[in-house]
Amino acid sequence: MTKTPTPPGTALVTGATAGIGLEFARQLAARGHDLVLVARDGPRLEAVADELRPAYGVEVQVLPADLVVPQELGRVEARLADRDRPVDLLVNNAGFGLRKRFLDNAVEDEVAMLDVLVTAVLRLSHAALGSMAERGRGGIINVSSVAAFLPRGTYSAAKSWVNSFSEWAHHEYGRRGVTVTALCPGFTRTEFHQRMDVEPGTGPLWLDVEFLVRSALRDHDKGRAFSIPGAQYKAIVALARAIPSRVLQATQAIGRK
Repeated sequence: MTKTPTPPGTALVTGATAGIGLEFARQLAARGHDLVLVARDGPRLEAVADELRPAYGVEVQVLPADLVVPQELGRVEARLADRDRPVDLLVNNAGFGLRKRFLDNAVEDEVAMLDVLVTAVLRLSHAALGSMAERGRGGIINVSSVAAFLPRGTYSAAKSWVNSFSEWAHHEYGRRGVTVTALCPGFTRTEFHQRMDVEPGTGPLWLDVEFLVRSALRDHDKGRAFSIPGAQYKAIVALARAIPSRVLQATQAIGRK
């Protein structure tokens, strides 16, 4: 008798209207996942849902939420914790970047970045892991950054937390059937840099978003704790791990006034 394959289940993606999050939504829909899409812009979420439903024949729920606002973050937590509508894969992708150096930013902006990059990842992972660990299956992909391996201010510090948390959760909950992967992209051609008034480049350090997400899903499928797409970034991370922190700090200061 032929065994009926297990359906892919539901995936929840934050920051799903552009860039890496949008590409995750497209590739997961192509795999047959039903989707819950989270972002601040409700009309853009609806436009993405209207694109994906007919293209891939999947169900798409839109959940507008600003993850800086506790009540709105709470709605996403509640959806992840809903045992009657289980989420099988959480992609913590929502991004936040500040172009200025630490003392040139308002402290409120720094706290907002921390809320998105750390607090939201912690709270949403907590909500998802409870349900997943009970069922004995599930997965989380936390979008971190190669910057986590380099001393580059509060953004790097936040992403370093994401790496450390993800690696710990990978080992802690892997024994209960849950795979947690930290995705560490380098420069990727998306809207993220444009919002920071940084023009995307065309050199060898710039990654294609389709390749990035495809690599991340492959690494997650293989049960890896880290996904570092691109041979160039694997080399950079290996070098950064080998160089003493004080030397990295000194190189970051070169050219700064």
